[in-house]
Amino acid sequence: MFLKLLEAVLKSGNRMNVGTNRGHAQAFKLDTLLKLVDVKGADGKTTLLHFFVQEIIRTEGARLNGGNQTSNPTLSDDVKCRRLGLQVVSALSSDLGNVKKAVVMDSEVLSSDVSKLSKGISNIMEVVQLNETTMSDGSSRKFSESMNMFMKLAEEKIIRLQA
Repeated sequence: MFLKLLEAVLKSGNRMNVGTNRGHAQAFKLDTLLKLVDVKGADGKTTLLHFFVQEIIRTEGARLNGGNQTSNPTLSDDVKCRRLGLQVVSALSSDLGNVKKAVVMDSEVLSSDVSKLSKGISNIMEVVQLNETTMSDGSSRKFSESMNMFMKLAEEKIIRLQA
């Protein structure tokens, strides 16, 4: 749902900037979303953000209703579409649940934690290598195999996090 909102903002921005060097943008800065509240309608109350959400409600409702939107929809069809669309848009708050958690996280602390995890994996690798050289029984081999699989997965995840 959040992606639909971002897509609508990008498309409308490109539409407003057609004929300029910004008319074919493929992205925008997230702080641009704050400006959606500043642009007011003729009534002075409705913002551009309200308009986007209302349009997404309407289009999602029509899509869920089977897309059979005629040129003259009846009032009951319109209400049904809006009700269906509102259910879809209400899922937006659950999409944004992780955003609240991410906002309070300091990127330097996160980077430090990932570095500590990487060092920990290196330490585990040394222990496993030491175990392999000193022990030769079957249980030691099983331990080494499972730890090597764990370390491979952990290293892949750490590399993704560092990127």
